[in-house]
Amino acid sequence: MKRLKIIIGILLLLIIVSYVMLQVSKSRTFQFFGGIVRNVNTEEKLVAMTFDDGPTHNTDKIIDILDELDVKATFFVIGKELEDNLEQGKKLVNAGHELGNHSYSHSRMILKSPSFIKDEIESTNKLIRQAGYKGEIHFRPPYFKKLIFLPYYLHKNDINTILCDVEPETILGFSASSEEISRYVIENSKEGSIILLHIMYDGRTEVLESLDDIVNGLRKKGYDFATISQLLDKK
Repeated sequence: MKRLKIIIGILLLLIIVSYVMLQVSKSRTFQFFGGIVRNVNTEEKLVAMTFDDGPTHNTDKIIDILDELDVKATFFVIGKELEDNLEQGKKLVNAGHELGNHSYSHSRMILKSPSFIKDEIESTNKLIRQAGYKGEIHFRPPYFKKLIFLPYYLHKNDINTILCDVEPETILGFSASSEEISRYVIENSKEGSIILLHIMYDGRTEVLESLDDIVNGLRKKGYDFATISQLLDKK
């Protein structure tokens, strides 16, 4: 009976620890090492437009749209896709946009070894440099998942963990219309907000179509746009 109680106690403890670790891994406000940047505390009416994934064959179209809107953005690129589309990455850099690191394989960064995490980040950083980007490289965890080894590596190497505070596709779903997306972003952005959108892949036409309304709507409210590095300088 005593042994059974001990076994049950251990199992309960493991369940509790697993639950706590799961909650920490997906927390938008806490990690064991270093800080999380969801937005920047500033009184300036400035926001950062960020795009995850890619680069892909849609890069030229995206650059043209942002050029027409006179917006410089931060692209958190996937290393494997940058490796396969290095010329597209160079075009982003030449157009004045910022490249961030979104890992090499876009794997969830939990239950991964320190060597796996190190290779994912450093191999992607190397490709970002090959694309010609010379500024500070920030990191955004795939699926926003992070546990002990990832935050430790980022903190040890003084790399910012960038999340966001405006993510319409997560809240509204990936089937949201361009009008719903633009309205959500305009209504929920504030000074120092970091906006997350996905536009690199086919089928994301609603997001592409929302950009004009987002930019013009926020500008009517007095906002301007910055890269993540420019926004962080306002802290």
